[in-house]
Amino acid sequence: MASTLAQATATAHKAVTSLLSASQVTPGSTISTSVGIKETAPDKTFTLEGISGKNIIVGVPGAFTGTCNQHVPGYIQAYDQFKAKGVNEIYVVAVNDVFVVKAWKEHLAPSGTGVRFISDDSGSFVGSLGLLFDPSALLGGPRAKRFVLVVEGTEITHVAIEPDPTKVTVTGADKILPLL
Repeated sequence: MASTLAQATATAHKAVTSLLSASQVTPGSTISTSVGIKETAPDKTFTLEGISGKNIIVGVPGAFTGTCNQHVPGYIQAYDQFKAKGVNEIYVVAVNDVFVVKAWKEHLAPSGTGVRFISDDSGSFVGSLGLLFDPSALLGGPRAKRFVLVVEGTEITHVAIEPDPTKVTVTGADKILPLL
C-alpha cells in the first residue's frame, strides 16, 4: 500500500509540474498579473496587477535550503543599490507556504528589509512563467527553478536561469545589478 501511494504521489507531482509549467518565459514575454500569491497570511492573496516601473523577481527552489540561504542575502544587502538604479520592488518567490516564507524572511533579515518575500504555495505563478521543475526526491514536490526576471511593468526585459539550481552563477545580486 505504501509503495502504491508513493508511486501515485510521484506521478501526481510530475503531472502537476507539467500542467503548471507553460513554455518558459523569454525577454519580451509578460508576467501573469492574475495569479494569486501570498505575503503576509494564508488567507490574504494578492496579484501583481498594476505592477509598474522596474522590478526584480527572484525565484528560489526552497526557503531555508543551503544555496537559497546564500543567494538571497545578496539582494537584501544590495537593496539600496537596486533602489538607486530605479528598482521599485524586489520580490523573492518560493513555492513554499506563507508561514515558511515569512519565517525565512525573519531568519535572513531579523532587522527587517524592503525585499518582499512571496509565497507561491501552489506553484501557479512560477508555473505561469514556465519556471517550475520537479525536485520531488529532495524537496517533496514541484519547486521554482533558480531564476531572476527583470521586468518593466509586466514586460520581462531580462531572464537569468541557473542551469544547476544548486549553484548561484548568473542570478546573484552582483550579476543582476550591472544589467540595470
